[in-house]
Amino acid sequence: MMRIVSLEEIELNVYDAGEGDPLVFIHGFPLDHTMWKAQLEEFSTTQRVIAPDLRGFGQSEDSPGIVPMERFADDIAEILDQLQITVPVTFCGLSMGGYVAWQFWKRHRSRLRRLILCDTRVIEDPPETKQNRRQTSEQVLNQGTAQLAEAMLGKMFSAQTEESRPELVDEVRRTILRTSPMGVSAALLGMAARPDVTSWLSQMQIPSLVIVGEEDTISTVQEMKKIADRLPDAEFQIIPGAGHLSPLEQPALVNQTIRQFLAVH
Repeated sequence: MMRIVSLEEIELNVYDAGEGDPLVFIHGFPLDHTMWKAQLEEFSTTQRVIAPDLRGFGQSEDSPGIVPMERFADDIAEILDQLQITVPVTFCGLSMGGYVAWQFWKRHRSRLRRLILCDTRVIEDPPETKQNRRQTSEQVLNQGTAQLAEAMLGKMFSAQTEESRPELVDEVRRTILRTSPMGVSAALLGMAARPDVTSWLSQMQIPSLVIVGEEDTISTVQEMKKIADRLPDAEFQIIPGAGHLSPLEQPALVNQTIRQFLAVH
């Protein structure tokens, strides 16, 4: 079920369903909680599933200026407080959601039981990428998200998905088009400012699952494998037929992989 969770300064739209061991899903940029629809349906039958629209995305309120990844992580901790969830959670983040996951571990590690990292990165942006994010941030504020949507859609999916599931591509396009330009702009600036967290990996003494789409050109298999190798207690899974949005492109396989990980850990 959807609910509005009121934090100290903002109201966020949050999916909250099921009972039991809490599992938190954090969406990528510039999407919302609906990218996890297959996971929400599956896992809410066996545990409590929490999936917010981050500030500035979906039906949540937005913030002007810059929203750093630390702010998103603190928002998640506040959501857990408001929902009276006191036990450590399993945190699953994709892409930007992974950037939030690193900060959640750094700032709220006592609240973390397991970590699931989908199609994400640990390195900071190179200078040209930072500059591109800043320019896109300004462009979105002035012109909206249409141009961003077309630029990103070509990088998000595998060739198989683009050919066989055009309705899914259109669904993601619609999600981006209805996203708040202010929210997109603030998150772009926040991603440009994020640090390199590679040195954190060896300290992360919690069970971790690293998932990557076989055809992901943003967070490549090679890059994700390096992340898994540096984590002390990590499993690694390549998802065939998927690009950057593996949980949306190959939901059955991703769900099976997560289910097996939860059963063991």
